Amino acid sequence: MAGTTTTVKHPKSKNRHHQHAGSRSGPPPDRQEERSRAARMLATLERMPEGDPGAEDVRRQLVEMHAPVARHIARRYRNRGEPLEDLQQAALVGLMKAINGFDPQFGKDFMAYALPMMTGEVKRHFRDRTWAVRVPRKHQEKRAELNRTVAEFTQKEGRSPTVKEIAVALEMTEEETIELLDASAAYSALSLDVPYGAEDEDTTLGETLGEADAAIERVVDHEALMVALEDIPVRERRILLLRFFGNMTQAEIADRVGLSQMHVSRLLAQTLQTLRVKLTEER
Repeated sequence: MAGTTTTVKHPKSKNRHHQHAGSRSGPPPDRQEERSRAARMLATLERMPEGDPGAEDVRRQLVEMHAPVARHIARRYRNRGEPLEDLQQAALVGLMKAINGFDPQFGKDFMAYALPMMTGEVKRHFRDRTWAVRVPRKHQEKRAELNRTVAEFTQKEGRSPTVKEIAVALEMTEEETIELLDASAAYSALSLDVPYGAEDEDTTLGETLGEADAAIERVVDHEALMVALEDIPVRERRILLLRFFGNMTQAEIADRVGLSQMHVSRLLAQTLQTLRVKLTEER
């Protein structure tokens, strides 16, 4: 899809709480219809020739449709010394990049593709302020390209790329790629659970956030979890589902999958830690 330079404007907020009531087994009807509508619009946009005057209107509608999620992501990072409006603008830039870069032919859900793009743009806004350790400038600059490469590869192939595949895409050696991945892991946004402010204050960053939109929170968390689960090996994912959705004990799971209870316990702990890291990075 051909990219177009577009001024991202802040669409007006709309109250959508009523759209998310109902069964937890899947998106409610209104939400599913919105996804279907977005998919149709993205497919239409893909077919439009470059320079088509109607493309700008389609992009505008897509931005308005997904702007509440972008604003919600931005609010997760407020009270960190940057104006909320700047963070919202960064998230909307990520949304526009996702709209311009999404390819419907790969069959991936748009929101699963767009969430990392929006979050990545907000994190990029903090890039020079929030590195946990001192990292070479070249790696700080390359991190955005790394995230984009991984996101695009994952959408196209339905799996995470290997070090070799990332190296080829970024035109780097495997050793340089590993160094970049290590540096990227050093990037850390402030934790919502860490005391924030004066030394004698116990207030955490999470406690300073305004009231969240619970409906959008569920959408964001659900999509983020689905993306994170895609990277979990089949066996570990099965154990996780049996434990938390099948309500089975570790002993019952061990018997079901043919492992010792200790092994099941260790795999569960490792899987939960992996998911915790992935979901924390998305915040």
